Amino acid sequence: MASRTAEKKDASTGYLHGYSPEEQNRLYRQARFLETSVFEKIDFSKQSRIIEVGCGVGAQTEILLERFPHLKIQGIDASEKQIERAKKHLASAIKSGRVSLDVADASKLPYSDDTFDGAFLCWFLEHVHDPVKILREVRRVLKANAVIYCNEVMNATFYLHPYSPATLQYWFAFNDLQWTLKGDPFVGGKLANYLLAAGYQNVSTQVIVHHYDSRTPKKRAQYIEDFMSHLLSGAPTLLEAGKVTPEVVGEMKQELARFKDEPDAVFFYSWVQGRAQAF
Repeated sequence: MASRTAEKKDASTGYLHGYSPEEQNRLYRQARFLETSVFEKIDFSKQSRIIEVGCGVGAQTEILLERFPHLKIQGIDASEKQIERAKKHLASAIKSGRVSLDVADASKLPYSDDTFDGAFLCWFLEHVHDPVKILREVRRVLKANAVIYCNEVMNATFYLHPYSPATLQYWFAFNDLQWTLKGDPFVGGKLANYLLAAGYQNVSTQVIVHHYDSRTPKKRAQYIEDFMSHLLSGAPTLLEAGKVTPEVVGEMKQELARFKDEPDAVFFYSWVQGRAQAF
């Protein structure tokens, strides 16, 4: 009963993945799986205190701490459940003073102007109604010349071969529900525009492409497995909202399971990483 209540709440608040322990564990696995591609171009070596907006369970926070041992990080998230899990996961870093975590509204940050010299957002703006408002609020708490990095989805780029009708039907429903909940599954394509509208300068973007075929069968299977877990994380909310049927979910699982052993399979997906400066 409690689980179904949580699913209904997720469908009304705009976050379709839910906050179950299983989903929280998936976020840690996903962060590690995508670590190289997410962090290859990120450089906080000259920053000392950054804000991570939408830190969730602290999966990316942990990686930031490892890659930049000098950093102090202020994490914020609107979900008490996510922050509670993050506090347990990052207990030693919190105790040492390297991490602070707050439940907060990203559009009304509880910090003074010119507080941080860097900002990090990862898979966050896809879930919000007004990205520019949030980016502008983040800029308020940044010092002059502070750097911001944003990693955001561009779900229109997803492609699989051979043709997979159930997976595509499910993917359309997944994106449609996120859009209905006033998120944006295509925010990556508009990221530069949003950063400029929020007042940032020196805006640059890079498209990160994941294209795996017969040349890289092991990596192809790994990415299909990771993407399948991402898709299924939204299944309870999609089913509760009546966007998909159990039959479609089952057929999608069968299609993706076959893909891992399909010698001619192709997996393609890309997302966008933005970098800018606050002035």
